[in-house]
Amino acid sequence: MSGVCFVTLSPENLERFGADPRERFAANLALVHRRIAAACEQVGRPIDSVRLLPITKTVPAEILRLAWAAGVTDFGENKLQEARDKAEAMADLSMRWHVVGHLQSNKVKYLTRLADEFHALDSLKLAEVLNKRLETDGRDMKVYVQVNTSGEESKFGLHPDDALDFIERLEAFPRLKPQGLMTLAVFSEDPDRVRPCFTLLRSLRDMAERIDARITGLSMGMTGDYELAVREGATVVRVGQAIFGPRPTPNGHYWPGLA
Repeated sequence: MSGVCFVTLSPENLERFGADPRERFAANLALVHRRIAAACEQVGRPIDSVRLLPITKTVPAEILRLAWAAGVTDFGENKLQEARDKAEAMADLSMRWHVVGHLQSNKVKYLTRLADEFHALDSLKLAEVLNKRLETDGRDMKVYVQVNTSGEESKFGLHPDDALDFIERLEAFPRLKPQGLMTLAVFSEDPDRVRPCFTLLRSLRDMAERIDARITGLSMGMTGDYELAVREGATVVRVGQAIFGPRPTPNGHYWPGLA
């Protein structure tokens, strides 16, 4: 943990995260894990069937060093440039980066240098460019296929009707290793509006698994709905604010069209 204990927080980060954020992160992580475990127990799932992916967008590198000291080794980022900057600032630490946001094909070379997983594959053009770059780099990449289950124009992802055909076509890109499907549910506090997004993705996953046996995962659920997502079958939950606190940046910065 070289250098972690000697981080000096800037005034703005002291105000946002407090004087001892490492202790706070450890407590928040423990609480999220307990809630995941409780949701698993409610539906008879083993606890180890769900992986927590902390989402660190807007959290600065100096704070992520303290999060790493608290036990966070996997970091999920929505914007590739933000992930690149933090990875460079934290290159002395052993960690894994996961890109969970929409990616333009001209940014692929940066993705393959950085990410362990990519959770937002949503076009054949991107699949082709990504596969070609991975071939050049001599490596494979785990990917999740993003599906727009909410029907909202503000969200990226394949139309549900196109998902199975897309998965069949992924056989042409051997460097891509599909792990499952990913979605962003509708932003709502009403579980009756959120749940259909998760059940639709689970249904698509069940059909997709017959096409490609590797597609077993469901990357779904965030701070506001991860417990519901677990009860509906999530294998990866992407949780940020429940660990790191409220963000200063509005949702529209990451999902255009949202306030």
